[in-house]
Amino acid sequence: MNKFFGLSKGILLLMGVLVFASACRKSKHPTAANPGQESTATGLAYNEDDGFQVPDFEGQPAGPNLVFIEGGRFTMGSAEEDILNTRDNRERTISIQSFFMDETEIANIHWLEYLYYIEKDSGGVDGEFYQSALPDTTVWASELAYNDSYVDHYLRYPGFRYFPVVGISWVQAVDYCTWRTNTVNFKLAQDAGVDPPANGGRIPLETGVVLPDYRLPTEAQWEYAAKALIGTQYLDENQTNGRLYPWDGHALRNPYGKQMGTFLANFKRGRGDYAGIAGRLNDGALITDQIYAYPPNDFGLYNMAGNVNEWVWDVYRPLSFQDFDDLNPVRRDGFLDKNSNYDKANFGSLIDDSVRVYKGGSWKDVAYWLAPGTRRYLEQDSATATIGFRCAMINAGTNR
Repeated sequence: MNKFFGLSKGILLLMGVLVFASACRKSKHPTAANPGQESTATGLAYNEDDGFQVPDFEGQPAGPNLVFIEGGRFTMGSAEEDILNTRDNRERTISIQSFFMDETEIANIHWLEYLYYIEKDSGGVDGEFYQSALPDTTVWASELAYNDSYVDHYLRYPGFRYFPVVGISWVQAVDYCTWRTNTVNFKLAQDAGVDPPANGGRIPLETGVVLPDYRLPTEAQWEYAAKALIGTQYLDENQTNGRLYPWDGHALRNPYGKQMGTFLANFKRGRGDYAGIAGRLNDGALITDQIYAYPPNDFGLYNMAGNVNEWVWDVYRPLSFQDFDDLNPVRRDGFLDKNSNYDKANFGSLIDDSVRVYKGGSWKDVAYWLAPGTRRYLEQDSATATIGFRCAMINAGTNR
């Protein structure tokens, strides 16, 4: 018996040694975070005075307000009834690379911060770029409504600080993404002790301390993030159900707990009904609401349905779903579906390469538009009181 146990212990010990040796062999392979002291291609040493420099790298830095969205396969397209008969987002299976997205919509306080810094850097309030960055506050104005208080107060009054910025065109949103990229990366480089280029250019990506660009999400990324189907997954690659909205079920009210019966998004409930009745307000918002006002979806993203629609990167085409790639799809321009097919110049259509998709539904929209698969479009230099935006960013250095 003792010999048996001794033999068993010896076998287990040998197996442990083999596993440890195997782990050691694997750990000797260079990685992005541990590239070793010399090149595996040339044998030349890294980081010598006159040699190739390989800075330390611990992974992509965490960007402010960003949430990680694990990529994968999903069915893009509208699960809602096509009541307008547009047939412009038929269901199709695609795959999306992992990426990051803002937890919230960009708020008034974020835009005022932006205006403050570009005023300092671009010749004051009379500077051309500063003037081009001002939101159009007249989007609230109406000849037949008393919305003057929103025109005068919505952007700058402190009580509206964490309400989503509106009156922003697609072009202005793209400019903001560029400024945010430069500002965040300058601070990251400063904190890491990396000197910015003398000519004010971009801090090299090779330093490993800066982030990829903030930008508008593609339509596919936005829709994938809004559906957040990780919340319906079980076992291996099984999902219990799809989603009509960014939450489970066909209802718009919370079915659980103390919040049972309250609406899960800010939208227009019916003709003339924006919030319910006094003393029992339900969604509680006649116009927009604070960017954290409603429960987040399973990715941790707030207001992916309602509050404000959101700009995405894509140029609008009604048949994008049948044209674009099935890996990381996007439509940048009229490739395969040119402007000439739509005759905008002769008022045959509103479609050309300057109209951009927006998604998500708003405080002024009925529930139909809350479904992530629905889509609309607007000129990229236009703005309304119902469209805002949030930023996205690639997850670099991974194939997931």
